[in-house]
Amino acid sequence: MTLPLTAAHLRLVAGSRLLIDDVSFTLARGEMVALIGPNGAGKSTLLRLLTGYLPPVAGECQLEGKALAQWSAQALARRRAVMLQQPTLGFDWPVAAIISMGRAPWGPQRAHDIVRQVALLSGCETLLERRYHTLSGGEQQRVQLARSLAQLWHHDGPQGWLFLDEPTSALDLYHQQQVLRLLKRLTGDGKLHVCAVLHDLNLAALWADRILLLHQGKLVAQGMPEQVIQAPLIARWYGAEVAVNTHPVAGSPQVFLAR
Repeated sequence: MTLPLTAAHLRLVAGSRLLIDDVSFTLARGEMVALIGPNGAGKSTLLRLLTGYLPPVAGECQLEGKALAQWSAQALARRRAVMLQQPTLGFDWPVAAIISMGRAPWGPQRAHDIVRQVALLSGCETLLERRYHTLSGGEQQRVQLARSLAQLWHHDGPQGWLFLDEPTSALDLYHQQQVLRLLKRLTGDGKLHVCAVLHDLNLAALWADRILLLHQGKLVAQGMPEQVIQAPLIARWYGAEVAVNTHPVAGSPQVFLAR
């Protein structure tokens, strides 16, 4: 059984600024968790702490019972993948080569087959022969998702921890729906565990099993969507006047801005 990922009293300071302030929580196996919060809340910074890209000045993050600092680079790369916001590439490779970069921790075994499988999963199969820099922002985002899934591919699918920073920001409605359906389905068997920064509160409420709300580096609310997406909480921490109603089919809370 895969052990959870735990963050204990994480703290990060940059100069005189306290970016992450005593944040603790657990990410359970098979969950799809959304990180939400206003601009500057520390969502992307927290994601970098959870994945080992940044070391905290205090506290510790443990993956499957072992501190991130104790993992070798290769072993960690085989257990967690990260899709950062708008990654920049200094080379213009074909899409198939970009996706195959995810297989670097594993070597060349089955790389071609896995690239094809994740391309089909993520809707990139028609892009494989295209040059990466000719793609739209949304197409590049789907390719980066495919690369991340390829990195976690074991025998018959992705396994481990997938961290995503605004994975739907450049996608149209159809591809938002398809990507989030895919992530929800892949977490359903308990082998893939997803933590995603999402700006769209309605997408977070519709698809996440649990939501973490950050404000100025602090974890101010967490729980199921109906526990966090409440008008008083959103108004307090976002400073916006909102109404919250219920999705007509899914029953999840949905946020509407007041005029």
